[in-house]
Amino acid sequence: MIHQDNIYVLLTDTGTMFTRMIKRYTSAPYNHASLALDKGLREVYSFGRKCATNPWSAGFVEEDIYEGVYRYFPETRCVVLRLNVSAQQRIELKRLIQYFNRNKEAYKYNLVGLLFLTMKINFAPKNAYFCSQFVAEALRVIELDLWNRPSALITPNDFLIHPAFETVYEGMLYDYPKLGSSMEEKEFMIECEDLRGQVISY
Repeated sequence: MIHQDNIYVLLTDTGTMFTRMIKRYTSAPYNHASLALDKGLREVYSFGRKCATNPWSAGFVEEDIYEGVYRYFPETRCVVLRLNVSAQQRIELKRLIQYFNRNKEAYKYNLVGLLFLTMKINFAPKNAYFCSQFVAEALRVIELDLWNRPSALITPNDFLIHPAFETVYEGMLYDYPKLGSSMEEKEFMIECEDLRGQVISY
């Protein structure tokens, strides 16, 4: 029997000038997508701002809910989506994230691709991603190809409306009840011990 597990996609709207500009075009409720490996949002990854005060300095980032960009935008709204995966797919995803993290200086933000997305044009240069492109491509690598189009044509709203995702929470980010859960902390530490020593293959 194949053991089942979960991963999560966090969609957010910080309300910044940049995100308001995107929202005017998309009319979608959320404009940033992140990949979360736990429901307590302790391991969250995306392509976005490296510095909260500089939207032009962007790339692969591990997003800290409390100490990162979000602390500057306490009125951030979000939706947490759950996706069922196999235990092996989850391990492969963690390995992929580790690879990105080890080589993060080689990755750039795909700003041109984001602009081309508004015209439905696929633009995906090597080692460059915007947020939803990264999440979609990471899922594709672990054999979860959920859309019949390139990752650079996937928007945050595509995750929200896809039937494979289950909404587990929607509201203010800092009202999310799983943040800071002691049980989550215990599960997180156990998982880290289980995966210690695994060889990174990506």
